Amino acid sequence: MNDNASADSGGRPRRNWLQRLGHSLKGEIHDRAQLMEALQEAARNHVIDNDALAMIEGVLGVSEMQVREIMIPRSQMVVVERDADLQDILRIVVDSAHSRFPAVGENRDEVVGILLAKDLLPLFLHGEEARFNLRDILRPAVFIPESKRLNVLLKEFRASRNHMAIVVDEYGGVAGLVTIEDVLEQIVGEIEDEHDIDEDTWIFEHRNGEFIVKAMTPIEDFNEHFGTDYSDEEFDTIGGLVMHAFAHLPKRGERVRIGDWLFEVLRASNRRIHLLKVSRAGEDENAPPLAEPAAGA
Repeated sequence: MNDNASADSGGRPRRNWLQRLGHSLKGEIHDRAQLMEALQEAARNHVIDNDALAMIEGVLGVSEMQVREIMIPRSQMVVVERDADLQDILRIVVDSAHSRFPAVGENRDEVVGILLAKDLLPLFLHGEEARFNLRDILRPAVFIPESKRLNVLLKEFRASRNHMAIVVDEYGGVAGLVTIEDVLEQIVGEIEDEHDIDEDTWIFEHRNGEFIVKAMTPIEDFNEHFGTDYSDEEFDTIGGLVMHAFAHLPKRGERVRIGDWLFEVLRASNRRIHLLKVSRAGEDENAPPLAEPAAGA
């Protein structure tokens, strides 16, 4: 008996879920819709569980998705400057807890390489901090178009052993970045919580005076809804503005005040903010740090 099989109480081999799934799909399947229907029927019949079904759907989905749908937008990228000193770079590495960082020149459209945090360790091991030059340890950056399909990107990541790519728009400007973790997340899924809102909704009234806001909400839409005047010259999304106010990538539960509004992080990954709770800041609100409002706010 192989490692994937076991025996039932009568001594007969018990098939694993993959073998049972194959057995249940013996009928002819001509298109994806029929395949999904068969998989959903298999889940209803407990041939596979719901987690397995979700992952199979995710695998099928990456072949139809493009990078622009999952990339971390330019405004939420955590970068290091090419000419920054070692202490400033270490502060960004520690605060963000990332392992890879785009290194930029004059602005975010000039990505000159990728810094791996682990490449900083030999400097301290050999006592070479004084001779630090970021250019000496940068890895080449990989640039990809927004339209690249995720299944193709995943193959390229595996073949090249790169874990990060810089996404460029049709004009050659930097649109964002994407990592292998972002692609894999489309297969295994995110952990949802009680604050999840409809996919097509940016802002949702949670209860009286409190709102749930997606970090990807354009600042223009946020201003229109709340009557604010936050500038969108430097940041496109409210998540980018809030992260700038924190000056680090915040964790769930952290709060910051920008102008007359209080922002609390409801969900954040190790790379970006996903969801915010927004309410008007009270006169006696002194729990969160007071951030300088954006120009015009």
